[in-house]
Amino acid sequence: MKLIPTLLLLGLLLPAQAARRIGDAQVRMDANGQPCFTISEREEKRSGTPDFQAITVSEGTRVLWHMAMPPDRTFPVSFSMCIPYGGRVTALPQTPALDLGEGKMYLVQFDARPGKNPLTPLRYQAQFCLDAKRRRVSASCRAP
Repeated sequence: MKLIPTLLLLGLLLPAQAARRIGDAQVRMDANGQPCFTISEREEKRSGTPDFQAITVSEGTRVLWHMAMPPDRTFPVSFSMCIPYGGRVTALPQTPALDLGEGKMYLVQFDARPGKNPLTPLRYQAQFCLDAKRRRVSASCRAP
């Protein structure tokens, strides 16, 4: 009978690890009228700049574009920079970027490498929708 309380006590002594939260990504339009992606300013102030690993844009379960860094390379993602849809670095492994249409809900998700700060999320994401004139992005789609 003493075994059960002992096991319960041992379970309480084990270090508890909380699951890392998903960080907030931000979507904005670049000078060419294409969406580009970064972390939110709030995320940068809260947890610092994560090291980029990969980015995926999808519509439902369909991947529209994916780009990843080689294992030996990375760069810090800050609020002041933006990763353009379709990428511009041809040396990086990526899929061709499919066309984005207006009025459709998309999901951008980018993964970060584990860093020194255990509070830094390993994944950031945001939903976005393009307006009819492709001048801005929105977090929700409205019927025309």
